[in-house]
Amino acid sequence: MAPPQFMMRRVEFIGRQWNLFDITTLIVVLLFHILSLPAPFYFNWGAFWLFVALYFLTGLGVTLGYHRSLAHRSFKLPRWLEYFFAYCGVLALQGNPIEWVSTHRYHHQFTDTKKDPHSPLMGFWFSHIGWVVNNSFRQPYYRFLHRTYLLHSVALGVLLYVTGGLPFLVWGMGVRTVVLYHVTFSVNSICHTWGSQVWDTGDLSRNNLLVALPTLGEGWHNNHHAFDYSARQGLEWWQVDITWYVITFLQVAGLATDVKTPTETQKKRKALHKQIIERNN
Repeated sequence: MAPPQFMMRRVEFIGRQWNLFDITTLIVVLLFHILSLPAPFYFNWGAFWLFVALYFLTGLGVTLGYHRSLAHRSFKLPRWLEYFFAYCGVLALQGNPIEWVSTHRYHHQFTDTKKDPHSPLMGFWFSHIGWVVNNSFRQPYYRFLHRTYLLHSVALGVLLYVTGGLPFLVWGMGVRTVVLYHVTFSVNSICHTWGSQVWDTGDLSRNNLLVALPTLGEGWHNNHHAFDYSARQGLEWWQVDITWYVITFLQVAGLATDVKTPTETQKKRKALHKQIIERNN
């Protein structure tokens, strides 16, 4: 289900085309940044641990639910568990499953070209957050969550306020959402700008440890672009990939099946040093 047609009419503003949906998204993002500003004045340990728990759950909603499960089908989950992680992704406020999966598949199809919805070729700032208010790629998927997307976060905000007042609201909604925004967006910007390339992917994707840690493993981005079907992105033992550890736990528990990872033969074909040697010869 696409946004109403009137929301897609574009106007020129500060050098680019905007529509009402873009502007609404921008306002929501700004409001959460404003909500997070008084965090030092509303700190208590209960609010802090709530922030940590919700950060982990909604972060997994994006990395495990939206990304590795729905966008790439790297493994299979029982329907109820797939829905649970997708719902956690909705509460991350980074788009509903329809928008997120569609945009991400488009990114892989046109990586680091002008058609890439969040390429650094359009500028570092655009790749980090500017693309969020450039709503051009959407397909029908998970219709209920698409229609009611914002209502779930509103309900969570009300619940947090009733339970713990302003400290819970500021830390559980404001700080948690803003921090998760920027660490997730760093995969699009930093991991296509700085880091190491191990695999011959033909694009700008990079592995970056400093991004991998807060994104629960998504910062091993060159690994991901080399083997986008893989449920595991930290391919070396020392590459911390918390999302992969959760998937492994679910696999041992019999809940995650058909878990895909690259074989040694597939790795050898993609090895960048091997391709360089072959080209030089």
